Amino acid sequence: MDVQRFFEDQTPSLRTPDDLGSCLQKMVDAGLDQLPMPGAGHTQQRWQQLAYVASQNLGLCKLYEGHTDALATLHELAAGYPAQDSTWGLWAAEPPNARVQVHRVDGQIRLNGRKAWCSGAAVVSHGLLTAWNEQGAVQLVAVDMQQPGICVAEQGWEAVGMSATASVEVTFEHARATCIGQPGDYLQRPGFWQGAIGIAACWYGAANRLGNYLKQHCQQRAEPHALAHLGAVNAALFSARCVLAECARQVDASPKADTQLLARQARAHVEACAEKVIQHVGHALGAGPYCKNAHFAQLSADLPVYLRQSHAERDLEALGTLVASQPDEAQTG
Repeated sequence: MDVQRFFEDQTPSLRTPDDLGSCLQKMVDAGLDQLPMPGAGHTQQRWQQLAYVASQNLGLCKLYEGHTDALATLHELAAGYPAQDSTWGLWAAEPPNARVQVHRVDGQIRLNGRKAWCSGAAVVSHGLLTAWNEQGAVQLVAVDMQQPGICVAEQGWEAVGMSATASVEVTFEHARATCIGQPGDYLQRPGFWQGAIGIAACWYGAANRLGNYLKQHCQQRAEPHALAHLGAVNAALFSARCVLAECARQVDASPKADTQLLARQARAHVEACAEKVIQHVGHALGAGPYCKNAHFAQLSADLPVYLRQSHAERDLEALGTLVASQPDEAQTG
């Protein structure tokens, strides 16, 4: 079964965290999480599937992207294949007031502390998360969420957009875990920045679906201002699609290369394109679909929140720093 057929057959309700967890499990059971690995020759196909899921529901996509990125990370770090039918969250946010510590106790790895922004923590079977070892280095660990010593918060997530992801804090108290790779591997591996481009593909998928609503409107009524907005939307989406295709080509051509500059360029561009689409579609269609079309309204509420996985001007500053460090000839391409 392909992912499009899945949604045609299932038409799942996706309003609550339990709904998202159930749908993710059905997708895993159907083998729809077995995407091409980044850099293995079919990266564009991988990102196209992420984009399609995003076009259906961004809350589900948040969990699906995290699960498939976790599988790719486990593969890249030679951690073995995860348990059959397991579902995974990937949680790597590191705010200074919420950190998890790794300790070795009687030969076992134990976790203590709080982890923030854990999307889907209450509905996935396993978590892959960054923690801090006794030497102060970042260590990736895998944890079975169905064990004592893990408390998933029920408060603190007040989101309207992306509400069903329930991206809450998780507290660990002597929870058992397994170290994945060596300290520092998670951030240093090529797949880290390749995965960052995959998130931009999710932004694109949602923006493209919003653009399709405007296209359908213009096909039914050729109103000049709406057509002008459609032209702007089409141009923005075309450029974002070309950027993602070029990124996929470069990742497949050099799968071990450092793609931080490429990822930051792509994310900045796709973010700007998505924000342009939101503005033009809203101006063209007015209040109607925000108030009377459930899918349009949900995408429109979710996408601005999902885009905030970008850190806006902070990310642009990081991009500018990278560009400034490049030789002059490297900046002309």
